[in-house]
Amino acid sequence: MPEEPSAPEDRVLRLGRRAFGPGDLAVMAIVNRTPDSFFDRGATYGEEAALRAVADRVAEGADIIDIGGVKAGPGAEVDAAEEIRRTVGFIAEVRARHPEIVISIDTWRAEVAERAIGAGADLVNDTWSGADPDLCRVAAAGGAGLVCSHAGGLTPRTRPHRAAFDDVVADAVSTVLRLTERALSHGVRADGILIDPAHDFGKNTYHSLELTRRLDELVTTGWPVLVALSNKDFIGETLDLPVDQRLVGTLAATAVCAWHGARVFRAHQVRETRQALDMVASIRGDRPPAVARRGLA
Repeated sequence: MPEEPSAPEDRVLRLGRRAFGPGDLAVMAIVNRTPDSFFDRGATYGEEAALRAVADRVAEGADIIDIGGVKAGPGAEVDAAEEIRRTVGFIAEVRARHPEIVISIDTWRAEVAERAIGAGADLVNDTWSGADPDLCRVAAAGGAGLVCSHAGGLTPRTRPHRAAFDDVVADAVSTVLRLTERALSHGVRADGILIDPAHDFGKNTYHSLELTRRLDELVTTGWPVLVALSNKDFIGETLDLPVDQRLVGTLAATAVCAWHGARVFRAHQVRETRQALDMVASIRGDRPPAVARRGLA
């Protein structure tokens, strides 16, 4: 029988050498080994630049490094062999340099995930709702964690067109629960599973705002919730801002999701995200102030 998930109030997420309790808010830093990523336009495509970025993100407070080799949106074709070339050797080098950091591979392909886990990845970040049915088996065999996401019915690297849901939150909940059941049935560790509503994936801006507003409905499933909000189009459209001016909106959405109970936050700007999360944690009572002097003497 598959392992039953523990109660929501005591669920511990275990990835690599790290254990994240219910009160811990973890930052997942984005390091894209792509020449055409929407935010940094290939700034970490080169290996040395990417390794410097990893070191910087770790110093800024990242708990997880999420490494991807294919742009999420439409673009130049990248086959599995090229995705492996971009990511697997790099993961091995990051593991050697940062033995304590959690490493995530951002892929929907089982063959890429298998090689990445062999090189040191602890988590498979599948943003495409299990498009490759063999991904669960690979994660289970390698002892890796797995992200179960809601891509709104899209196939990998496609954009939504007239996206419609009777209730986007209900659809997200039912989809990710079905995927967690499948993951458990293939032997993926219950304490390595996260769920992701996948803002913008298969959704319009109204859908992503609704998911943010009602994120607590995903949290009450008991599974740790990952949110990937960083500089996304729903923030840009809401505020009518280009991609390089969306940090404030990103941090506002981050704080709302943290307050609702999200536990992992995928981000480009780690230092700012870490500060926002620390503030939420302190308001919530899960983290003491770093310094407390005012009115005490």
